[in-house]
Amino acid sequence: MKTRHDLTSLKWKLSGWTPELWRLQKTVEVGAAPRAEVPAIPAPVPGSVQFALQQSGIIPDWNVGLNARLCEWVENRHWIYEVAIPDAWLNRGMTHRLVCDGLDYRGWVLLNGCEVAPFRGSHVPHVIDLTAHLKERGNILQIVFDTPPRWLGQFGRTSQIKEWKVRFYYMWDWTARLVQQGIWDKVYLDVSDGTEIRELSCVTDVAMPDMTGTLDLKGWIDGAVDSVSVVLERNGHPVRRADLHPTVFNLSGIHWKQLPIELWWPNLSGSQPLYQLTLTVLDKDGRALDQTTRVIGFKNIQWKPCQDAPLHADPWLCSINGRAIFLQGANWVPIRPNFADVTEAQYLRHLTLYRDLGFNLLRVWGGAILEKEIFCRLCDELGIMIWQEFPLSSSGVDDYPPEDPQAIQDMTHIVKTYIARRHHHVSLLLWCGGNELITTAGGAYRPVDASHPMIRELQATVQRLDPSHRFLVTSPSGPTVHGNVGTFGHGLHWDVHGPWKPSGDIEEWRQYWLNDDALFRSELGSAGTASVELIREYAGNLDPLPIVHGNPLWKNPIAWWFEIDQFVKEYKRNPQHLEEYVAWSQERQKQALSIAVKACKDRFPRCGGFIIWLGHDCYPCVSNTAIIDFAGNPKPAALAISEILKT
Repeated sequence: MKTRHDLTSLKWKLSGWTPELWRLQKTVEVGAAPRAEVPAIPAPVPGSVQFALQQSGIIPDWNVGLNARLCEWVENRHWIYEVAIPDAWLNRGMTHRLVCDGLDYRGWVLLNGCEVAPFRGSHVPHVIDLTAHLKERGNILQIVFDTPPRWLGQFGRTSQIKEWKVRFYYMWDWTARLVQQGIWDKVYLDVSDGTEIRELSCVTDVAMPDMTGTLDLKGWIDGAVDSVSVVLERNGHPVRRADLHPTVFNLSGIHWKQLPIELWWPNLSGSQPLYQLTLTVLDKDGRALDQTTRVIGFKNIQWKPCQDAPLHADPWLCSINGRAIFLQGANWVPIRPNFADVTEAQYLRHLTLYRDLGFNLLRVWGGAILEKEIFCRLCDELGIMIWQEFPLSSSGVDDYPPEDPQAIQDMTHIVKTYIARRHHHVSLLLWCGGNELITTAGGAYRPVDASHPMIRELQATVQRLDPSHRFLVTSPSGPTVHGNVGTFGHGLHWDVHGPWKPSGDIEEWRQYWLNDDALFRSELGSAGTASVELIREYAGNLDPLPIVHGNPLWKNPIAWWFEIDQFVKEYKRNPQHLEEYVAWSQERQKQALSIAVKACKDRFPRCGGFIIWLGHDCYPCVSNTAIIDFAGNPKPAALAISEILKT
């Protein structure tokens, strides 16, 4: 029998330490020790160190002005989360395992002052056996976070980045540095006598052309079990049920065909019916010993060549349930750099807005994280498909993935956990090796392919563990990285990135898109400012005026998306006030994105779709390519695009 206790329901506290000093403590509850630099404060779990510190008034709001710089000292301490495990949760003679779905990034787990195990890796769950270190009562659990790597940000060498901590919050062109530390996802205590469900895999599909459902369920049952019950139901009404001997289930699993189901469709194409699949293991008296539930749906995916595509080009026309669907997407980054603290209400608000605007796809970008379970569940409900990238990204100096055996082994392990945790979601569209992974071998500048040893291993892992979903080597992919005017018409533009803003006036931009021949555009964008109100709210002690290159507000975090030179070129003067520049910038973004989006959609089925860079701001950038601002409100560009998406 297995019982799961939710450790996030308890009252945690957090203390900060000069690195390693906590090891000299003689008391178990180090949070109350006088040597702590930051004595114990309340700490929500899941939650980040930074959020707990801000809530206690120890650090300022990093979103205001240049305050993020005042928070960087946090990275240079050890942080200890501490909680008392209720005595009632313990069961003598059983195994007690700590299950952490997300720890950011490395450190040690202690129980009653004794080190139980180290941990390392933001992208994988951690399971640690506490049994040997438990007392009969009064157990104190501590999770200690070490100092993080110094730099994993936007600029560097991808080939040398082998610390599997989230990269974007070290600073990217759309967010300042805020290197999160803490417990970013659920934490449980599993108490088991060895009877439990393991390694569950659930794959659904739709048989064509009769449109009935298929379901393959595999897993492993440990322990003394009399029978296994599998039930598929919709809204409490059974669809199919099976009762098996555990040996039969372990050997063969479940293979159901001709299920009378309703089809799941992407947003704007139909409804999103969902089903509940429950697997229960029982003893001879019919008592449940362990139980697992998956919320699933049924869709069929086929990838076909775009109309008039080059003969050997990758297929970029997505067919869902036998119907070609234009993929109209946005690039998704975490709602906040301290994503540990993002609430379910925030996820619901953002995702509902994307649904209402008319998007049917979100690309979960490779410089971030495997999004939380709530993200996927809401996408299931809202009809938003997920393009999930593995945690690899470009770095500017070189963009080539590491190829040493240890790095490949580490990334393969990460990929296995991604698949195990998320492959059952009906909203999942494809897996991708990462963002802008480029080779320059032989003087080339093109996306990597499956000849790269790490990419080859990731492809083989996906094909073995989740063959029902496409594996894309990287984004962009194909012969070229960017859509180049000089090579339009040569069949070289399969999936390309850019441009991210007009280089000149809008008419030049319009001509570019009229000549476009790309099969897919997984990043396109245009810059636009935040609203006047947001700029002033988060400027802090920085004055938005004058609107010039030397003003630190306009280059925070970087000045890539500041288009004052174009304004001056058009008006022969500087802006007279903030309102004038904001109105001009937002209108320019609106026009530019409307032209690009309409051009792509008008070419369907010669073009399979587009994904806008960027969906939403996670930091109050004065100017950025996001179409949804930091407050979660659509910019004028988003509203204009929405009209095109819904036609």
